[in-house]
Amino acid sequence: MKSLIINTLFLISLINAEITHFERGLLLYEKRANNAVDLKANTEFIDKAINEFLKGFKTADSELNAGVHLLRCYYYKGKFVAGNDQEKKEFFNQGKALGEKLIELYPESAEAYYWYLVNLGSWAEVYGILAAAKEGVANTMREYSNKIIDIDSNYSDGGGYFMLGAVHLKSPYIPFILSWPSDEMALDYLSLAYETGDSTPSQTVYLARALYANDEKEKAISLLSSLLGEKISESYKLEDLEQHDIAKKQLEDWK
Repeated sequence: MKSLIINTLFLISLINAEITHFERGLLLYEKRANNAVDLKANTEFIDKAINEFLKGFKTADSELNAGVHLLRCYYYKGKFVAGNDQEKKEFFNQGKALGEKLIELYPESAEAYYWYLVNLGSWAEVYGILAAAKEGVANTMREYSNKIIDIDSNYSDGGGYFMLGAVHLKSPYIPFILSWPSDEMALDYLSLAYETGDSTPSQTVYLARALYANDEKEKAISLLSSLLGEKISESYKLEDLEQHDIAKKQLEDWK
């Protein structure tokens, strides 16, 4: 009951506040994990954030920022709101379509490329290898990861390196069709990402997998064990919880 009253007062204060739609969306987005159960998010705040960002997207001075945050919202809903694969497809399709539009409008925006790739990679996971191959997802991710690095190699704590390493690690080697994926290159790029800015839980998980794939098993296990000893960020609560769960399952598989 107390939580309901606080949330209601917060929403009333937003309505009355003299702030832009984008700024209102940010405040709502920051509360996206409120009332979550395990890794299942409550839709109240993320849906309201999307509504504000959609309004901000129609305003020239906030179009890019609102668009990038819409990409973040669609990804979040696909990961933590969707109850089945069909719902995941719906949200990641929205992110994929908007991302394509946004990078056309802002071809020098590292943020637009990065969050487009986050949605595209998630789209590929839920649609499967054949659909991803037909769309040329791996090549697109490699091209745009390099674009992010060229624009701003520090964006999102080495996000371009991270994406490039992840696509090397996850893409299948297919002679004459997809011959460039390499576990060694994955390790190189994921190490660069880990060393750029502040390492994130997802970077740690992927780096550990790359280490394991390159027969550095003790380092991989040590890295994930250290991650599980770290505190969960309040700003990225569900995102970090998910990576901790993945780390636990990965360590069990490696035993």
